[in-house]
Amino acid sequence: MKVLVMMSGGVDSSVAAALLRDQGHDVVGVTLKLWGGESDSGCCSVSDVDDARRVADALGLDHHVFNFGDAFTEHVVGPYASDHQAGRTPNPCIECNRHIKFAAVDERARALGFDAVATGHHARIVTRPDGTRRIARGADAAKDQSYVLHMLGQEQLARTLLPLGAMQKDDVRALAAQLGLRTASKPDSQDVCFITKTSGRSAFLDRLIPLTPGRVVDGSGTEVGSVDSVQLVTLGQRKGLGLAGGGAPRYAIDVDLATATVTVGSKRDLLVDEQRVTGLRWSAAPVDGPVLLQVSAHGTPAPGAVHVLDAAAGAAVVRWAEPQRRVAPGQSVVAFDGDEVVGGAIAT
Repeated sequence: MKVLVMMSGGVDSSVAAALLRDQGHDVVGVTLKLWGGESDSGCCSVSDVDDARRVADALGLDHHVFNFGDAFTEHVVGPYASDHQAGRTPNPCIECNRHIKFAAVDERARALGFDAVATGHHARIVTRPDGTRRIARGADAAKDQSYVLHMLGQEQLARTLLPLGAMQKDDVRALAAQLGLRTASKPDSQDVCFITKTSGRSAFLDRLIPLTPGRVVDGSGTEVGSVDSVQLVTLGQRKGLGLAGGGAPRYAIDVDLATATVTVGSKRDLLVDEQRVTGLRWSAAPVDGPVLLQVSAHGTPAPGAVHVLDAAAGAAVVRWAEPQRRVAPGQSVVAFDGDEVVGGAIAT
């Protein structure tokens, strides 16, 4: 099989390429040039491209660089800024997977005659008795990335390989060291690739959207703090609200952009029985019945059910078996059947 492996310059994608090579596939490595600005997160820098190229050379593989900078700006960076401006909390890594890694790259791979694309994600692809496929949790629970791959449909799953799904991260590093790969001890990339640790989210967004200072009030409307920008406040946020110390913890329970007001309350004030979602997409057929619902990349799933309101519009409501903390608008809600992803949507 002719396989295009996305090599980020990290240890996971390096080992994924090595495993596929050793399985006898015709493997070619590709590194994606996505962000042309500053980056210190360990996934978009010039040194990462160099690491990927040198690993490919060590494995005897051809290596290319694909420039998807315009598509990345259109589908990831632009919406990231727009979501903040609208008071949502985006997940750019999910949108990068949705629009770039498993859409634009796969389209290019098809045009170049590749049978499949592969990544170093810690997740598995399982085939059901009816022939449909699902993303499933990786063997290493601490590194599982099934949540960020929940959007993959049947056609994409049929053309995707995830060689690390059955491996522990320690074993991945050990194999990389055994193969003499320069990425064996390289730290994992962290955070959003286009937000630098030195400048931060506020400085980045300040160049793209207007940021509005706001006041923080309690349930009675009494002003108790302030924020530099209401657009950067996330529902459930506790720190950075300018609150006086002491007393019970208080959290952002409402953000009103129109009046530049953040309301704080107790953890109990965040609890809800249901959550509206949009953009619902099932892995295969719709699932009617109990599921486990996960609302962050490494969060603990909670039992509930998904009730479709408008299938054509992807509108639904998630009803929890027990009250759960409200999900920040813009974040993904992913439904699991055991370890298998059955669908996902975005909180409104």
